[in-house]
Amino acid sequence: MHVLDIAENSVAAGAGMVEIAVEEDSSVDRLTVSVEDDGKGMDEQTLCSITDPFVTSRSTRVAGLGIPFLKAAAEACNGGLDIVSVPGKGTRLVAEFERGHIDLVPLGDLASTVLTLVVGFPDVRWLLRYRVDGESFTFDSEPIGTELGEIPWTQPSVLRYVREMLEGGVARVQRTAPQA
Repeated sequence: MHVLDIAENSVAAGAGMVEIAVEEDSSVDRLTVSVEDDGKGMDEQTLCSITDPFVTSRSTRVAGLGIPFLKAAAEACNGGLDIVSVPGKGTRLVAEFERGHIDLVPLGDLASTVLTLVVGFPDVRWLLRYRVDGESFTFDSEPIGTELGEIPWTQPSVLRYVREMLEGGVARVQRTAPQA
């Protein structure tokens, strides 16, 4: 849910490209999740207050809990949160966790999360880079979108194809990565 929330923030910031990277490295017991976009970025004042739950740019509610909850989750697992943003250029958020920490929440269904984003925001270029102990999978929506042309992402055969590609890639990495 954190990845979905942060990626949706990127879209709200006008991103045309969003890269989601998830890396699990058992040799250093780390899980790193990053979301980088080419959206409007944030000024220094906004960046300094972004982890305050009572600061949000949304007009539909008075609290923005996504980033504060992500920061709390990372810190609870001996990690942290880093956000770098440049106005007019974009934002990069990196959350790091101790991979073996007892309080680490499971990663969840990464394939479905990315599929939801691709279908929900078809005009955005979505990149997923998933890496576990040296094994990796990369998904890029741009060449698929170009090939589809006017065919919508929501057409059942397209959805099935993309879901199978994402699920297969994520499962292959998890299955073939060396075990610690």
